[in-house]
Amino acid sequence: MTDRTEQIDWDSTYRGEARFDGPPPWNIGEPQPELAALIRAGKVRGEVLDAGCGYAELSLALAADGYTVVGIDLTPTAVAAATAAAQQRGLTNATFVQDDITSFTGFDGRFDTIVDSTLFHSLPIGGRDGYLRSVARAAAPGAAFYILVFAAGAFPAELEQKPNEVTEDELREAVGKHWVIDEVRPAFIHGNIPAMPGFPMPDREFDEKGRIKMPAFLLSAHKPG
Repeated sequence: MTDRTEQIDWDSTYRGEARFDGPPPWNIGEPQPELAALIRAGKVRGEVLDAGCGYAELSLALAADGYTVVGIDLTPTAVAAATAAAQQRGLTNATFVQDDITSFTGFDGRFDTIVDSTLFHSLPIGGRDGYLRSVARAAAPGAAFYILVFAAGAFPAELEQKPNEVTEDELREAVGKHWVIDEVRPAFIHGNIPAMPGFPMPDREFDEKGRIKMPAFLLSAHKPG
């Protein structure tokens, strides 16, 4: 299996110095609609880990709703931006940590809900198992786990650098080693069209805000109680 993410400098991407002319296309200024629907449906509970939080639109929205949230991300630029945004909004219940999500420690048994908003496909394939072990260790008994991830075929095959898209079977096999899977269903990841020379945009639908809708899966799982 070819790993398409190993050479990506994520901090340069967040600084606007690499790959895209402007903010990363996944930075849509609000939680992904699929995850916002989970929040409205009452699927998020207790203390929350935002795994690979990035600019942390999800963390900030949850904190504004009264949840206590910890966001962890590898890139110092994203963590600094998320921390500043929380301070500006007076959200003392949102904190952000710069760490490697595939090996972080210090939160054993803490979180009731863990949300992965487009992180899984950004990880090196070899880092997936460490990530899933680490978040399982940080989860409380009975914790819920949600992953929103690009489905195989979402991007043109000729792209040299792109997310590590997954098939449903591949996703189930990886996550099922550490979590009890409740559901995997088709979903969408919404994004802004990147201003990137030579980027071959696939023929996709757009949402009411003009954002492209890319094929994805939404996985729901839990840690045994």
